[in-house]
Amino acid sequence: METKEIEKKIDDLLTRGVGQFVDPGDAFRKKLLAKAKGEYSKDIIIKFGVDPTRPDIHLGHSVILRKLRGFQELGCKVIFLIGDYTASIGDPTGKSKVRPEVEQNEIEENMQTYLDQVGKILRTDTSVFSWIRNSDWFYGVADIFAPNPVTVTEGDKSLTFPANSFLSKAAVYEQTRMQRTHLNRESIESLTFRGLLWTLRHITHGRLIQRDMFQERIKNGEELYMHEMLYPVIQGIDSFILSQIYGSCDLEVGGTDQTFNMLMGREVMKVNHSEEQSVLSFELLVGTDGKEKMSKSLGNYVAITDLPFDMYGKIMSVPDSALPIYFELCTYTPLDMIEDIFSKIKKGGNPRDAKMRLAKEIVSIYHGEEKAIHAEEEFVKTFQKGGVPENMPEISVGSEEIEAFAIVKKCFGEEKSNTEIRRLFDEGAITIGNEKIADQHAQISPKDGQVVKAGKKTWFRLKV
Repeated sequence: METKEIEKKIDDLLTRGVGQFVDPGDAFRKKLLAKAKGEYSKDIIIKFGVDPTRPDIHLGHSVILRKLRGFQELGCKVIFLIGDYTASIGDPTGKSKVRPEVEQNEIEENMQTYLDQVGKILRTDTSVFSWIRNSDWFYGVADIFAPNPVTVTEGDKSLTFPANSFLSKAAVYEQTRMQRTHLNRESIESLTFRGLLWTLRHITHGRLIQRDMFQERIKNGEELYMHEMLYPVIQGIDSFILSQIYGSCDLEVGGTDQTFNMLMGREVMKVNHSEEQSVLSFELLVGTDGKEKMSKSLGNYVAITDLPFDMYGKIMSVPDSALPIYFELCTYTPLDMIEDIFSKIKKGGNPRDAKMRLAKEIVSIYHGEEKAIHAEEEFVKTFQKGGVPENMPEISVGSEEIEAFAIVKKCFGEEKSNTEIRRLFDEGAITIGNEKIADQHAQISPKDGQVVKAGKKTWFRLKV
């Protein structure tokens, strides 16, 4: 690429959809430009941390992942930090509630799902990608569980240590650190309680409670727990340790709700006499309700693994007011073209045309253009011409008579509460076969292939 083209790409990465970019002295930008021009030989390390409390990556996550892909194309290396340790603590949410702890086995399952999905967007070859768990340095030998005797062999000699003894735990610890098994490092970076206290000596209480959500809790007289206050410090320690493992931690990226935590990383690195990371925070994508941040827990998300038709339909449900931010954050459409699209709408154009273009572009990114075209055709046939979609989830049921409510509940599973399902019946939004069912207690004899419609845009097919 020519220098002007490189600079334009860098400017787009550092400004489009960006909430805040902290880069004193243009340190990161200068490195990035030099790397893209082949004038900087060291790795540029970009940290992106995720607490795997939910198994699916949605469009809100993909905003950052697509940015990271752009940085990879300029020669940067992305470190995908899986916060399996911090997920068991929980960063406080914007909802002013303590986030629930997540069991370790659930974290492990979610973590694998994240890693499987991230390859849909990022390059995952080792020259530009690496991943590591933060339990690698937060778990000490005493935290390890060694339920069976452990045998250690060196040359022609073997030693067996009793189950759960300190030596057996130490052996398991050595054998399971990713720094050793994946990165082939001779030494292992770890954090001791003494090290944590040393760091805390340099962070004041007044600095920690500056976080806006902490201030909101205090203002409302709500509880604020010490483990939550420590979370930003823990996240900052992650950055410092990554800089020791990978040689640097040049940039941390995240949503604007993570800006405080990422800036804390600069402070922790500074007190440890390490080069401070720059910080790039991105605007948060609102959910399909157009109000709250996109979130699995709120049910207003679009997963990148959604089927093409489902993904298209969810985007078509986004309120008109949210379309500009979706175009900016979720597509590659040039900003001047986005401005032109909404200029035409202001002059009387139909927002539906813009929405259909948006839905098609997003489906194309994750499923390819051919499937995006088919999804659009299906949507038009289903919603504009009163048809029924070709593909829909199949729900297995018995052949015996069953209450209508039980059928609909089985269709939705845990996705909708009993109250929400009863509301659908009250609103006359349930159709089973060709019959609209208003009585949730109505007895239904399921038939193979029978279609259940719940609301305007949700279908299921029964399999007896």
